[in-house]
Amino acid sequence: MYYDPIKKTLGQVFNRTPWLRRLFYHLLDLLLLRTWHVHRELRRWAKGRTQEPLHILDAGSGYGQYTYWLSGLSAKWNILAVDVKDDQVADSNQFFRQIGRKNVQFAVQDLVLYQEPNSFDLALSVDVMEHILEDVEVFRNIHASLKDGGMLLISTPSDQGGSDVHDDGETSFIEEHVRDGYNIREIQQKLRTAGFERIEARYSYGEPGQISWRLSMKYPILMLGKSRAFFILLPFYYAVVFPFCLLLNWLDARSTHDSGTGLIVKAWK
Repeated sequence: MYYDPIKKTLGQVFNRTPWLRRLFYHLLDLLLLRTWHVHRELRRWAKGRTQEPLHILDAGSGYGQYTYWLSGLSAKWNILAVDVKDDQVADSNQFFRQIGRKNVQFAVQDLVLYQEPNSFDLALSVDVMEHILEDVEVFRNIHASLKDGGMLLISTPSDQGGSDVHDDGETSFIEEHVRDGYNIREIQQKLRTAGFERIEARYSYGEPGQISWRLSMKYPILMLGKSRAFFILLPFYYAVVFPFCLLLNWLDARSTHDSGTGLIVKAWK
C-alpha cells in the first residue's frame, strides 16, 4: 500500500488551525513509539544545554513534530528543518510563524546534496534514511555539517522485521521505503565510512513495541487504505486500543532489547 497519500490526508485534516496541529503533534508523541525513544535520547542530550545558543538540523522534518518539540525546550536554540516536500515546508513555516516560534526555519533541501560545513551542534534523522538510496552520501553531508563534538541521532527500521518484512519473499508494508531495514553492524560501518568515529546503536521496537505498532499504526492504515470512510470509525477504534498502546510503548521505551524492528543510533563527530 502507499503510505504517503494517507499521511498527506492526515496532514490536511490537522493543518486547518494551529490548535488542531498542536493536538496532532501531541497525539503523535503519545502514539508513535519511535517518538518515545527519540525524546528519551534528546532529553539526555539537552540536559544542561537549554541556556546555550545551539544550532540544530532536523534532517527530513516531515510534519515538523520533532522540530516543534525541540523548539519548546529552549528559545535559545536555532533550528533548521529541511525536507524535500515543498507543501510540507510551506505549511510548517506558516504554522511556526502563527505560534510565534521565531527560532525555527523550514527549507526545501535534498539531503543527498545539502551540506552546511561546521554549523550544527545536533542533527536529527527520524525515519528518513530508509527512504534514501544514497545513505552514505547523506551521512557524509551531515558529518561535514556538524561542529566538532556534534551528535547525529537516527531512528530507522532494522533488518529484524523493520517495515514489517520478516521473510525474503515479503515486500515492505510501506512501499515508499528503498530498504526494508538496516543491519545494526551495517549502519555503524556506513557511519564510520562517512567519518564518524564514536557510534552507539541499540534496538527499539522489541516485542511490546511490535504489538503496539500493529494496533496503533498497521491495522488502521490498512483499513484507511481500503476506504477513507474508516476515518469516521478511527476515534472509536483508538478509544479501545489507545490505553494498551500507551502501556506497551512505556514498556518498550524502558526495556533493553536483544533484537527489535527498529534502531536508535547516535554518532558523534
